[in-house]
Amino acid sequence: MFSIGEVLAELRAEFPDTTISKLRFLESEGLVEPQRTPSGYRKYSRADVQRLRFVLTAQRDQYLPLRVIREQLAEGGDDLVEASARPNLVALGPDDAPPMPAAPPVVVASQPRETVSVRLTAAELGDRAGLTTGQLRDLEQHGLITPDAGGRYDADALAIAEVAAAFAEHGVQARHLRAWRAAADREVGLIAALVAPLLRHPDPSAQARAAESVRELTVLSQRLHAALVRVGLRTTPGQ
Repeated sequence: MFSIGEVLAELRAEFPDTTISKLRFLESEGLVEPQRTPSGYRKYSRADVQRLRFVLTAQRDQYLPLRVIREQLAEGGDDLVEASARPNLVALGPDDAPPMPAAPPVVVASQPRETVSVRLTAAELGDRAGLTTGQLRDLEQHGLITPDAGGRYDADALAIAEVAAAFAEHGVQARHLRAWRAAADREVGLIAALVAPLLRHPDPSAQARAAESVRELTVLSQRLHAALVRVGLRTTPGQ
């Protein structure tokens, strides 16, 4: 049996964004049911850890909302959870008191399974994305990418630059991408308004629920956008 701190230490190697609040939130959502000691500490079995890994993998790789994952687990049970060999856990001490690991690195959008810390100069960004200095300048002028205080660009700027380079091959310039920027800003405003009540809630688990809501709403937004574009193109003459 493992404490929540030991479970976090193991899972965080594969899922760097996992926190104790996240594990407690998944428990409150009925996705895992650790045992409790007489003093109230959580104790997880190896099966519990495998179940958590299944949930986190389904979220990360398939973008499934928790409701769908819960339904799959209810139907498939333990047979659905694929067990795999993992390093042995090392005891860390009292429950809920693990050592704080370093901040998780940024995930590069073009390499979803690889965690790489990205801080690029303008020249490096241009080389990685295949854009000229002028094209990068246009992206900045139209509010699509912004360097940090040190003049460096992160993984999201790289992802945007790579997409912009692909668009450029079809004759789409930075000024044409302002429509996507405006649409994204509207979506951000809507999602922020939806999760604002959770962020103001004094319950610590509300932060985890807010983060989960943002993730699911983002996925829903992407799915809706893709479907609307498909419908629009299908009704376009000549398509």
